Amino acid sequence: MGHVSHIFAERLYDGESTSVLDDRLVEIQHGRIAKVEKAEPNADYGDGVLRATVLAPGFIDIQINGAGDVMFNDVPQIHSLETICRAARQGGTAYILPTFTTAPDQCFVQALDVVRSALEAKLPGILGVHLEGPFLSPDKPGIHPLNCIRPISDNDIAALLRPMPGVKLITLAPERQSRGALKALSYAGWIVFAGHSNATAQDMQQAQRQGLSGATHLFNAMSQITVREPGVAGFTMTNPDMFAGIIADGHHVHPLNARMAYDLMGPDRLFLVSDAMQTLAGRSKEFHMAGNGITLQNGKLVDANGTLAGAHLAIDQAVQYVVNILGVPISDAIKMASSAPAAALGLQAELGRIKPGYRASFTLLDQELSAQGVMVDGVFFETEEVSVASPLTEKYGGLGGHY
Repeated sequence: MGHVSHIFAERLYDGESTSVLDDRLVEIQHGRIAKVEKAEPNADYGDGVLRATVLAPGFIDIQINGAGDVMFNDVPQIHSLETICRAARQGGTAYILPTFTTAPDQCFVQALDVVRSALEAKLPGILGVHLEGPFLSPDKPGIHPLNCIRPISDNDIAALLRPMPGVKLITLAPERQSRGALKALSYAGWIVFAGHSNATAQDMQQAQRQGLSGATHLFNAMSQITVREPGVAGFTMTNPDMFAGIIADGHHVHPLNARMAYDLMGPDRLFLVSDAMQTLAGRSKEFHMAGNGITLQNGKLVDANGTLAGAHLAIDQAVQYVVNILGVPISDAIKMASSAPAAALGLQAELGRIKPGYRASFTLLDQELSAQGVMVDGVFFETEEVSVASPLTEKYGGLGGHY
């Protein structure tokens, strides 16, 4: 598409207000938002004006393993990141943290090098990197290869402390790490989340003092709330300084639990992630992960034992799910896809809001909240004709009316 200098939005959600703003004209200059003002819907604004039914801050997905028939772990190269970004944009995602999961030894170093190169090349849509493992708990491996899970070593910390541009997020089991490891990572600029963890609330409290600030895919592969132990899930939901991502697809988390998390955390701390695999916006319906055969069945990805293996989910579908099934207001659902992940990554001063001075990052949606295109730092990408199957909601289809 040609040069875009303005976007006219019939309805605008700015990532900050609790209400929708009707008929707004957004002016873009040099990749930044210059002005947002009330406008006449039938006025002729000339060339370079894009029209949107619904305009939202650009969606941010901090946990995406693959898309478009590519997995980052399998092919850790720049062209893989380009493919994943392009496929993620079909679901309204403007920015991603490509996620490298548990692999042998120090394979994660190659992933860091690839992301570093992508950032230096200014590949559109890459904010940084997310390492999910291998420093997890063998008690909560999920689909991660158990033989590769291990505590972090001094050599690992040395590799992770090398200069790295962009956002750096690491998911680990805090209870399994040596004293001072989390503090060293946090001091070096890593955002540390708990995940695949059997930590107690006391473990989490100690880890938070060392820099822990959130939890990965809330409820999944973590210690749960029991009668006398809050676990990772309970500590995260009730601590006002903790963020959490959640996979809102109707498969990973029961809607009552997802709604409870929203009620406790609100749209400023709870955010949406896809945890997507290569099937998203791709043609493949089966693949292998660490030697396990994974198949797409009834909208979910499982191995031969029925263990969930990531998700077949786009962020616009997650937004639709929390609105239509959980009864979350649209303004809050959009915050969960934009301003909340921006805040979790420390980017709240430049992304996640539609206001002057912020980066010109938008997700354009139709009336049903399906993505029509995204803008990344002033560059517009229109959605392509790809198949992105919606998550199954029939099982819980009636729940939305109860909220």
